[in-house]
Amino acid sequence: MGLTFVSPAGLRGRWPLPAGGVSLRPCSTRATLEGINKPVIDRIIRVDHAGEYGANRIYAGQMAVLGRSSVGPIIQQMWNQEKDHLKKFNELMVAYRVRPTVLLPFWNVAGFVLGAGSALLGKKGAMACTVAIEESISDHYNSQIRTLMEEDPEKYKELLQIIKQFRDDEREHHDIGLEHDAETAPAYSVLKTAIQLGCKAAIFLSERI
Repeated sequence: MGLTFVSPAGLRGRWPLPAGGVSLRPCSTRATLEGINKPVIDRIIRVDHAGEYGANRIYAGQMAVLGRSSVGPIIQQMWNQEKDHLKKFNELMVAYRVRPTVLLPFWNVAGFVLGAGSALLGKKGAMACTVAIEESISDHYNSQIRTLMEEDPEKYKELLQIIKQFRDDEREHHDIGLEHDAETAPAYSVLKTAIQLGCKAAIFLSERI
């Protein structure tokens, strides 16, 4: 179970112990690969690792611009959770012997630029970016949950637990963005659509290369 708290900035939220209540102990490689649909699992873990890596870079960019502003602690709290997510997918990459996408160097730069660029629009711009990204990620996690449920929910029980928890965390980030006036950002609809189109392209590419 996560913790419910009120931050100095007045943000209520449920934060993990750690990573949304999912253990961060190193995954065992023994029998992990036995009987799994390796192409499906490879695709899921590769793209999720890339997504969490990109999310970390986005929050890093936002903190570079807004770290000392009133919204800085809120962004930092969300970033800390994304760091836990990335740590878990780093473990899963090893456990399931999945190679990372070759596009990580690009996502490194693109994520930071997106984060800093949205933050330069102000606090509302940063939150609009968060809403767009987290909505896309949570929808993508839902798609993966459906895939694993169709495959074998018992066989992929641990992976399903992780993805469900991380989806809930991303939904919480999405809601935080809305609570902090994302929808009043300049050209919100245009900005959100553009970012989500970029997310779809990133997901498509990271699954495959």
